[in-house]
Amino acid sequence: MEQITLYKIAYKGLKGGSYDFDFQVDDALFEAYDRVEIKGGRCDAHVDMKRSDTMLELHVSIGGEVICECDRCLEDCPVAVDYEGDLVVKFSDEIDDYDGDVMWISPSEDYLDLTQYIYESIVLSLPYRRVHEEGGCNPEMLASFGQITEEEFERMEREAEESDQVGLDDTNRQILEALKQQMEGRD
Repeated sequence: MEQITLYKIAYKGLKGGSYDFDFQVDDALFEAYDRVEIKGGRCDAHVDMKRSDTMLELHVSIGGEVICECDRCLEDCPVAVDYEGDLVVKFSDEIDDYDGDVMWISPSEDYLDLTQYIYESIVLSLPYRRVHEEGGCNPEMLASFGQITEEEFERMEREAEESDQVGLDDTNRQILEALKQQMEGRD
């Protein structure tokens, strides 16, 4: 990972109290992690921080849009990012592992680096299934996959049931069953 310094807070000289910080997240963050999951994007991150002698309490809001590969047509697809989360940063000479909710840093540190936290928060906020809105997929790509619509499948199923009454051969019955299983797996 390339070193990024854009998402650091110089908390050392701050007195106890509340502070606000804003960060612009762009392609540089996603490129630094060399992940193909997010191809790029633009988000705004806002951090409300409460500083005390022993810890920092952060409320982080991230909103914007990233570009991912559409799970349906494999083209670039804009995906909205809307994240809200809290992070507690504790000062200690004995550093424990970061668990996503609590981060430990040495009291001798001058900066709090939120780079990884912001990146992970964006990734975790993405939906499991990333697809274009209805009608937004590349029709040529969809045609090459041979996908059929729900209506087309229901029509084929009705026709098959009608023809089954007059005798559907085993080959066509197997094809219909395979299509039915494929459609059920898409939901």
